[in-house]
Amino acid sequence: MPMVAQAMILGGNVRVGLEDNLYLEKGVLASNGQLVERAVQIVERLGGRNLSPAETRQKLSLSKR
Repeated sequence: MPMVAQAMILGGNVRVGLEDNLYLEKGVLASNGQLVERAVQIVERLGGRNLSPAETRQKLSLSKR
């Protein structure tokens, strides 16, 4: 989660998932949903805004299948 905050501070994009991190905090295994919730909180607390799936597809020039 420190990298989520660092990415926001530097103006980058954020992604999270169990392939990156298995723990919510030291010794506490996380679910993917918990990691996403934590990242959303960090982004919002730093004044950022999370994109919706549609906004993300548009930003990445992806079409919905």
